[in-house]
Amino acid sequence: MEAEFTGPVYVVKDNIDTDQIIPAQYLNLIPTIPDEYEKLGSYALCGLPDAQYPKRFVEDGQMDTKYPIVIGGRNFGCGSSREHAPIAMGAADCKVVIAESFARIFFRNCVATGELYPIDCCDRLCDILKTGDVVTVNLDQSTLKVHATGKVYKLKSLGEAKPVIDAGGLFDFARKNGMIPAQSA
Repeated sequence: MEAEFTGPVYVVKDNIDTDQIIPAQYLNLIPTIPDEYEKLGSYALCGLPDAQYPKRFVEDGQMDTKYPIVIGGRNFGCGSSREHAPIAMGAADCKVVIAESFARIFFRNCVATGELYPIDCCDRLCDILKTGDVVTVNLDQSTLKVHATGKVYKLKSLGEAKPVIDAGGLFDFARKNGMIPAQSA
């Protein structure tokens, strides 16, 4: 898997819940069906209030976002346990979510599905960066570099979760490591 991601960030604040990440009316989309997986991505973060977030994560009429990196505050992914939340963000072509803290179930769903790298930051980046800032995230060095300033911020390591996400999620990791039989063709 890639160890480095570069692109503009989409910045949100605290307590972004799974209803804001993917509203309930889109939970009838089945992620294992390719067309529906793609459609799920088009709705990622569409539940954010327009007044607070006038710039949309995925523009109307588009299937993917132009923001491969999301920066959040505390308690990102709180709310229900829906695994559709990280799947929708991944389907929108988001690669990394960096937040001050994550709801445990969202973090686990990121790892289990292999859709996103959920990384804890050491600084309150959602107050430092703004939507559109271009950064490079290096997973191996656990750093985020802001292109405009050259400033580098330390991130917390993903540790043993990284190889699971690299493999494509828990089941793919288990298959690749002989823990469960490989799927037959």
